[in-house]
Amino acid sequence: MKNTENRAKTTEWYRERIDYLREFMREERYDTLCRSLAMRTKYMTLMAENTFHPHNASALVRHCEAFGVQTMHTVETRCKFDLSENIMRGTDKWVDIKSHNSTAEALATLRREGYRIVATTPHRESCTPETFDVTKGKFALVFGTEHAGISDEVIAAADEFLKIPMCGMVESLNVSASAAILVYMLSERMRHEVEGWQLSEEEYHETLYRWARESVRDDENVLKRHFGEDF
Repeated sequence: MKNTENRAKTTEWYRERIDYLREFMREERYDTLCRSLAMRTKYMTLMAENTFHPHNASALVRHCEAFGVQTMHTVETRCKFDLSENIMRGTDKWVDIKSHNSTAEALATLRREGYRIVATTPHRESCTPETFDVTKGKFALVFGTEHAGISDEVIAAADEFLKIPMCGMVESLNVSASAAILVYMLSERMRHEVEGWQLSEEEYHETLYRWARESVRDDENVLKRHFGEDF
């Protein structure tokens, strides 16, 4: 998703530009943006550690978009977080993907932002999607690389471990299937059990401005003609 430089802009600054951009899109489009954004959250986030298969990387982004998770983090020390257009179908325009140079950097960023580190693994038992305490504070679900799973560094840093119980012979699901189950279940529980899971007013308007720009053709020139260089 394309970034707009943030120079301590006020909510009113964003509103003025959103109202102007609104003139260049259909009302149904604008209503869809607002309706989707009202369900967005930064209370939970995802961290993908060296996901190498484009199918899985793209599915993680699509799950975030589908279930209203606004931000996800990637670590690409061993392989690039490649995305497949056929699977994403443009969903990466609506999710903020933050890339990190190392697992340590990603974990430090999440800690700084107040997230609990929740490692997903079938090999350690701490809690399940039903017993995980969503009310205890913001949390980041960490998914490891396809074959090896989460790294020792994540295991050492994790506050909690999350496991999907299996009833059959298989020990685990692939990262895409696991993420779909966990993101859906925990985002639903979050919305029912947690107060203040929504974006703040500032986050809402800043994101709506970026989304509106994504929805207007030649947005830069449209804004420049009306607001000059201050857009």
